[in-house]
Order: sequence, then C-alpha cells, then structure tokens
Amino acid sequence: MVDVGDDAPDFTVPLADGDVGSFTLSERLDETPLVLAFFPAAFTGTCTSEMNTFSDRIETFDSADANVYGVSVDTPFALNEFRRQNDLRFPLLSDTNRTLVERYGVSMDFASLGVENVAKRAVFVVDESGAVTYKWVSDDPGVEPNYEEIQTAAADAAN
Repeated sequence: MVDVGDDAPDFTVPLADGDVGSFTLSERLDETPLVLAFFPAAFTGTCTSEMNTFSDRIETFDSADANVYGVSVDTPFALNEFRRQNDLRFPLLSDTNRTLVERYGVSMDFASLGVENVAKRAVFVVDESGAVTYKWVSDDPGVEPNYEEIQTAAADAAN
C-alpha cells in the first residue's frame, strides 16, 4: 500500500468532468496539491454523502489551491451522471480497469453489493513533487473521512 512519503504511483484514467477526457497524474502535478478521494461505488448512500461533503467544502480546498478528484471503479459515463445528479463541483476519475485501486493498495470486495475489487474508502494528498503527504484508508465502507484533517493536509501540502 502506498504510504506517506512514497511517490504517488502515476496513472492515466478517464476523467469525468461533464465530458469524458483523460487524466494523467504526472501531467497534473502543477495543479497540486491533489486530493484523491477513493470511494467504492457511485449512487450508494455513504459514497453520495462523502462526495457531497467534499463538494460542499470545495471553497476550502480552493483556498488552499488544492484540487479534489473522486475516484471509483464506475464507468466515466456513470460518474458523469452521478456528478450531474449530485451537482458535484469537482471531477471524478474512472478506474474501471482497477489500475488505481491496485497501485494504491486500496482494493476490497464489497460483499453486500456482490461486487469484487472496488475501492476502499481512502484519501491521498499528493504534493507538487508527486509525493504522498497524507493517507487515510478505511476497511469499513460505511465510515467517512475526517474532512477537516484532509483540508489541513491539503493546505500543508500547498506550502
């Protein structure tokens, strides 16, 4: 599993931002700090709550010049609909090939949904050098992160 101080594994995945584009981590380091918020599945209760909370707090991240990206194994088309229905104010990354959940070490089976190899609820903050400066991972998909702690970590990574 990726840990604080490690180089964030590079990746390229579809970007759902209303359209479908491409996102490569190494090409986005000028947008840092980057907050990568992994969640198991769009349109589920806790995941919807978490993404809405990030969206509600987006000004705090903006003030730290941090960019938030939600990450799940859903298709970019489903993620765009999830963004639209919830009026999310940040892009989502589609990890349908499970590249990120494997590289970041946050893969789990979601038995209650009968789905294998989805993202654990996890958050990583990446600084301009590509280093992970903050990590939070939960084995319980019903637990949301400490948003204030993430905001502080993002602000610290910006300095």
